[in-house]
Amino acid sequence: MPRTGRPRAFNRDEAVAAAMVLFWEHGYESTSLAQLRAAMGNISAASFYAAFDSKESLFREAVDKYLSTYGQVSECFRDTSLTSRAAMEQGLRQSARMQTEHSHPLGCLLILSAVNCSPGHHHIQEILAKEREKVHGWLKDCIERAVVNGELPDSTDIPMLVTLFETFLRGISLQARDGVPYETIDAAITQLMSVWDALSANPRDLRDKRL
Repeated sequence: MPRTGRPRAFNRDEAVAAAMVLFWEHGYESTSLAQLRAAMGNISAASFYAAFDSKESLFREAVDKYLSTYGQVSECFRDTSLTSRAAMEQGLRQSARMQTEHSHPLGCLLILSAVNCSPGHHHIQEILAKEREKVHGWLKDCIERAVVNGELPDSTDIPMLVTLFETFLRGISLQARDGVPYETIDAAITQLMSVWDALSANPRDLRDKRL
């Protein structure tokens, strides 16, 4: 009688990564337990609940996995070793590059995985909203830093500029999901940064004003 192969050991990190891809592609509510279990090597329902307790708990781990991997592109916005302009531009271009790559689902998990939820799952939207609020804070800090260090004039309308860049950043997800190529979005980023440049003051004039 032939010997059967030894079952592959359950790898939690691989399981969470597989779940992350499913949630990213299909969204929280549309991703079924059957899909999740199949992606984890056809584990039983009992094994699933023993490992993750619930679908929501797994989703939270998947979001953390995303933030520590693909979501790292947003860290550029708070890189104080760069000028504020460079941090903004690099953050946008890196985000666009990541979201248009075909080695994983298109777009951003934080934007797309819970666009719509039934009333019982509004807290899932809140989880993602809190993470997006962090990025909002980084954009705001980046622009405020630009005003303080003289890259932008004191008269800069900071809330308006934050809204402009954040709206563009979030919009990349839908553009990517609709198949708009990176090159097109990258060209749009170049045009968006021209708005920053138009708002920039001459450094000499700015110094004179502050004397």
